[in-house]
Amino acid sequence: MPGPIFTPLVASLPSTVPFVGPETQERAKGAEFAARLGANESVFGPSPKAIAAMAAAASEVWKYCDPENHDLRVALAAHHGVQPDNIMVGEGIDGMFGYLNRMLVEDGVTVVTSDGAYPTFNFHVAGFGGRLVKAPFVDDMEDPDSLIDLARKENAALIYMANPDNPMGSWHSAEKIQSMIEAVPDGALLCLDEAYIEFAPDGTAPAIDVTDKRVIRFRTFSKAYGMAGARVGYAIAHEDLATAFNKVRNHFGVNRIAQAGALAALADQEYLTKVWAKVAASRDLIGAIAEANGLQALPSATNFVTIDCGKDGAFAKRVLDELIAQNIFVRMPFVAPQNRCIRVSAGLPEDMGLFAESLPAALAAAT
Repeated sequence: MPGPIFTPLVASLPSTVPFVGPETQERAKGAEFAARLGANESVFGPSPKAIAAMAAAASEVWKYCDPENHDLRVALAAHHGVQPDNIMVGEGIDGMFGYLNRMLVEDGVTVVTSDGAYPTFNFHVAGFGGRLVKAPFVDDMEDPDSLIDLARKENAALIYMANPDNPMGSWHSAEKIQSMIEAVPDGALLCLDEAYIEFAPDGTAPAIDVTDKRVIRFRTFSKAYGMAGARVGYAIAHEDLATAFNKVRNHFGVNRIAQAGALAALADQEYLTKVWAKVAASRDLIGAIAEANGLQALPSATNFVTIDCGKDGAFAKRVLDELIAQNIFVRMPFVAPQNRCIRVSAGLPEDMGLFAESLPAALAAAT
């Protein structure tokens, strides 16, 4: 019996996801991780007010969610000093990357990114037939100048840049990013991923200017707000671009419970400040653990620390595998020379204790 006939593009794509989730690894191991420090989730959790709001919303889950995400968009607009039409809410930044590519990318359209940058963005480019062209990291950082030069050379329609960066935790100043925005070639758009911006020092994010059609900025409730499982992200852009998402998005993509939680989390900035302090303390502790084991922790403006294991990617992979064997979930960059590192998310004191206990044995076994 013949099956469905896929489009040539879909038929050419692998049946895979950009990375392997910890749940998949736990199923393969037959055990849960003792410390979940690989996905840059916030183990500190969401605001208690957000939890209460989601619990209250659960009793009304029989209702459809608001397809316009109205209340959340209004609150986000007020928070950022823009208008609601400059805000678009979606099912996480990952889902919104798909919509952005659907609007701008088709077979053969060129997209520029960094070699080793966030793989889910690349996944969506490939899903719409785009042609990915990559610039190398420079000094463990995505390099704005290289990306702009490559975009000009390749006549790119879309340029991806994360500030702060994942997987290295590095960051550029607001002035550098603003210069990048001003250098975007005519006809191109800068996709500025600011998922970790709440953890970054002052002077990292340029001022939001929604009259500028050269850039769209993405932010999330997954990291600092501790709601990764709820899948709530949003874009800030010129209203022509922000409202264009309505042409292609899943209007029921952000469920009723998630909308309520995000709205309450945004209103509780006092809790966000407490989370920032806990993350900063955990980053310092990860750095101290690395140093105690003869390793170097790279500077970070995120909720994770990237640790230079001092050798090549094969050695770092052995260290990672040994940590996973001890039920410590961490990840690593996947492109050389950044793959000489492992990446460890901020965690609770007990998580840090387990990591500190496991790292010496992992290093010894990997050597």
